[in-house]
Amino acid sequence: MKLYGMQQSRSFRCLWALEETGLEYEYVPVKLRTEETDPDSAQHPNYLAVNVQGKVPTLIDGDLNLTESVAILHYIARKAPDSRLIPDADIQTLAKHDELVSFVLAELEQPLWSKGKHMFALPEAQRIPQMFETAKFEFAKAVRTLDHLLPDNEFAVANHFSMVDILLAQTFNWAIRFEFDVPQQYQDLRNRHYDRPAAKRAMELIS
Repeated sequence: MKLYGMQQSRSFRCLWALEETGLEYEYVPVKLRTEETDPDSAQHPNYLAVNVQGKVPTLIDGDLNLTESVAILHYIARKAPDSRLIPDADIQTLAKHDELVSFVLAELEQPLWSKGKHMFALPEAQRIPQMFETAKFEFAKAVRTLDHLLPDNEFAVANHFSMVDILLAQTFNWAIRFEFDVPQQYQDLRNRHYDRPAAKRAMELIS
């Protein structure tokens, strides 16, 4: 199994999950926003052959090619069910798990990436710095909603560390890096989960 990634991008959540499970894998660093002649570039023909978008992450496992981070998380979790990255639980608990995964992607992460695109990802002529306040408003609204979705436990689902916790911790880490207002309870969540041995090993790989 081979994971292509870059630093603290969405690929980090996949790298973290691999470290949590103990599955064997190879990590291949990819450079974004570099010339296509660089053999490590995401725009190099060799990489575009496995990910036509020239983005990360990409997971290759035999004939399987996955390029969406949450699909990769699900795949890793299902390959290592004993890790319980997907809870071993009843259908209602799994439904709450799916709800939180969807919420993080659609609501909590969305304003962060919107700001990121208009900070550095889009061509300069397409950037609209005035949208930063809108992103701040949307993030604050999502955080208020999350207050009602999360249980008063150490973990988000089934009182056990899962892929939802990876998603939440990385998303709040992203928010802190992008200078959003992150309530202390979610800074603590980020710190608590990033202190896990698997997260530390993943960070060492990208440092």
